[in-house]
Amino acid sequence: MSIIEQIEDLIEQNASDFEISKIFKAYISEYKASLPKLFESNQGKDFLVKHTKALDEVITQMYKTVLRRSFGNYQPMRSSIPIVIVALGSYGREQLCVHSDIDLMIVYEDVEGYHIKSIIEKLLYLAWDAGLKLGHRVHDVRDIPKAAAEDITIRTAFMETRFITGSTFTWHALERMINKVRYNDPKGFILAKIDEAHLRRAKHPFSMQPNIKEGVGGLRDSQLLYWIARTIYGVVNLKDLSGRLFSEDAYREYRIALELLFRVRSALHLIANKQQDQLVLEHMPTLARMLGFKDELRLTTRVLEAAWRINNFTKIFVKKMIRPYLNEPKAIGHYRRCRIAPGYYAIDDRLFASYRRKPASIDELLELLLSLEDKVWRTDPSFLTHFTYVAISHPFRSHTYALMRRLFERHHTYPFLYLFYSAGILHQLILAFKKVHNLPQFDGYHHYPVDLHAIECVHALENIDDPFIRELYESLTPSEQALLKVTVLLHDTGKGRKQDHSEVGVKLIGPFTKRLKFSDEERERAAVLVRHHVLMSTVAFRENFHSEKTLYKFMSSVKDEKNLKMLYVLTYADINGVGPDTFTSFSAKLLRELYDASLEIAQQSDRITDATKRLRIEKRLGNLESFKGQPRAFQKKVLSIESNLFFFKHSPEEILNIALYARDIANYDYRFDETEGFSIEIFRRIPLNLGYLLGKLSYLDVASMEICTLFDGIKYFKIDFLHHPEPGSHGTISQTVEDAFDMERDIPLQKPVIKPSEITLDCDHSITLAEMTVHTSNQRGLLAYIVHCLDKERINIATAKIDSTKNKARDHFLIEKQNRMCDNAQHLITLLTESGR
Repeated sequence: MSIIEQIEDLIEQNASDFEISKIFKAYISEYKASLPKLFESNQGKDFLVKHTKALDEVITQMYKTVLRRSFGNYQPMRSSIPIVIVALGSYGREQLCVHSDIDLMIVYEDVEGYHIKSIIEKLLYLAWDAGLKLGHRVHDVRDIPKAAAEDITIRTAFMETRFITGSTFTWHALERMINKVRYNDPKGFILAKIDEAHLRRAKHPFSMQPNIKEGVGGLRDSQLLYWIARTIYGVVNLKDLSGRLFSEDAYREYRIALELLFRVRSALHLIANKQQDQLVLEHMPTLARMLGFKDELRLTTRVLEAAWRINNFTKIFVKKMIRPYLNEPKAIGHYRRCRIAPGYYAIDDRLFASYRRKPASIDELLELLLSLEDKVWRTDPSFLTHFTYVAISHPFRSHTYALMRRLFERHHTYPFLYLFYSAGILHQLILAFKKVHNLPQFDGYHHYPVDLHAIECVHALENIDDPFIRELYESLTPSEQALLKVTVLLHDTGKGRKQDHSEVGVKLIGPFTKRLKFSDEERERAAVLVRHHVLMSTVAFRENFHSEKTLYKFMSSVKDEKNLKMLYVLTYADINGVGPDTFTSFSAKLLRELYDASLEIAQQSDRITDATKRLRIEKRLGNLESFKGQPRAFQKKVLSIESNLFFFKHSPEEILNIALYARDIANYDYRFDETEGFSIEIFRRIPLNLGYLLGKLSYLDVASMEICTLFDGIKYFKIDFLHHPEPGSHGTISQTVEDAFDMERDIPLQKPVIKPSEITLDCDHSITLAEMTVHTSNQRGLLAYIVHCLDKERINIATAKIDSTKNKARDHFLIEKQNRMCDNAQHLITLLTESGR
């Protein structure tokens, strides 16, 4: 029995409204359950249209039911009842997604004798009881202009009205009112929507997990384009402007991108079984299979490409449409005075172009950029359009590469690289980017896809905040600076292949630097820098670079002082290009220490042993006037501190400061250091419950830890944290440190999952120290647990480095060879991994 027959039976039986709503609810529930099957054969806009039509039928049947219940056998013709039910928003556009609100507007004419408000009320209650997720408005047709004037959201909704059911007479009256609204003060409406879009895009910026609806290049951008076209040209379909506003080819590419976003958003709603508009990692594998992609990487690449296309198309043609509303006639003379070439203008550090200017060649466009003053330029969408639609074909002439070489020699290359990216031609100008165009990086570290990350690295290079690194960069010759800029740009272009991306990158940068006419020596430097572009951060953050073995191995790869300098600058740019706040004071400190230690190696012809290095530091310490003024017995104590690592990690001034503070310790003391991040220094003669302390402070995330026996039974601890404590919480932290001297205190530690294969133990690191590395998944309390296990075995930690990302932890420890540890290494590994078995 059909739903119509079931409802008719219930009406004849005078059943309650609730009984009738149950029939609708069951029907809607069954329909929703069928949507995944429908999606298999009808995706994209076709699926949305079918879904919209199905809901039209449900709402129409509900309205018929209410009228049948209200009038019985004396029901007048529907057109005679002055009510019309209208679809708005995505429902009006026939783009309603599965779990989106159904935006309805019920419009009436207040005619006596029809009990209009009662009919509307019954319809809404029936829809709610049946489980429809409504967003609704109810208006007297005469109130439409007033409602639109009060709220731009309402006026926007009126751009996309669609008749569902009801009186055609009332519908025509509504259309007349809405047409008056649509074309009233178009300038005010358009500028308000542009401002609204700027705020939305700032709230939902570009992301590798994009918001398909609200984000940059999302569906809302495409709607903005339609609303403005409807207001200015009165078109119902954007396609009507093909050949008039944009070419058919440009529109076709835009529609293909839009169709993919329709598919992705619908699939996300079906997978999550709720309104889910952000493409998050957890849904990507299922989504890729659902949409027929080989893997989630290919899916995300296509989605990012589609978002770029919609963003590019919308920016260019929104600006093309609204120019008359932005330009005052009296400003034309000013534009002419600011002309830099026929059809091109530079106004207030912003580049503009005429949409009517005939297309230029890529060489002409590059020459135009090079003719500009060397400063930071912004580009208007009118200027962007000439680069977006420029014809580019390979092979390039040597003249083209000469122009590109000159671009890299400028102090401010970033604005033009970002222009190439925004225009979608970066991978056409530099073929090394072809495989990494819109390639996402889901490693828990990078914020941007490979190509955008590369450009952001160049931005960091051209805007170095660190005075010392900036001085190093400025000490390079102009040619070396240009070479480093090319290297920074291309350092990750080897990604997206099965081979090591650094080695692939070497193969890619070689031909490009050759075409840019760099010397053989410079090209060899570029190859070394690309091959080892992650080496400096790896050694600084994960290894004991105070070891002569580590330093000599590092410099054997870097080769010479010039490469070391350039690698340091490249590493700075690479880390800063990852995303906001990635380059911390702690990472800056480690990189500088590694640079200084490596520079000493590079500048010495004789091999520097740990013993030689220690003697040099002791000599510098002994030359300090403040040290000479100390009693001889105290001097001897300081110089007899056994740990070479302590001397290597600290300057002579720091060594003396620590020793002076320790001299007066009775049982224990501690101090906070916030000069570079947040650190706690602890001096103690009595035992410290280190596992308890780290467990309680794990929310601050430990970055590194140093432990050293000084003299007179005093032990020194320094713990560096990644995060600053909340204001006013220092008292709580002090109490935690105090409590850590109670060895009876304990804190429940959740055992992390560590596999035996994730632990490496090197007992040959040095005579007194063994090296232990733990590479496992990042888990809260991991360090506290490892320290607890070492404490349990009475194994002292000399130093620890903690390098963690969102997904991975790479912890590095130097531990003292105690209690025959190396003879029973398997016991320690078993203790650490028993929870992971």
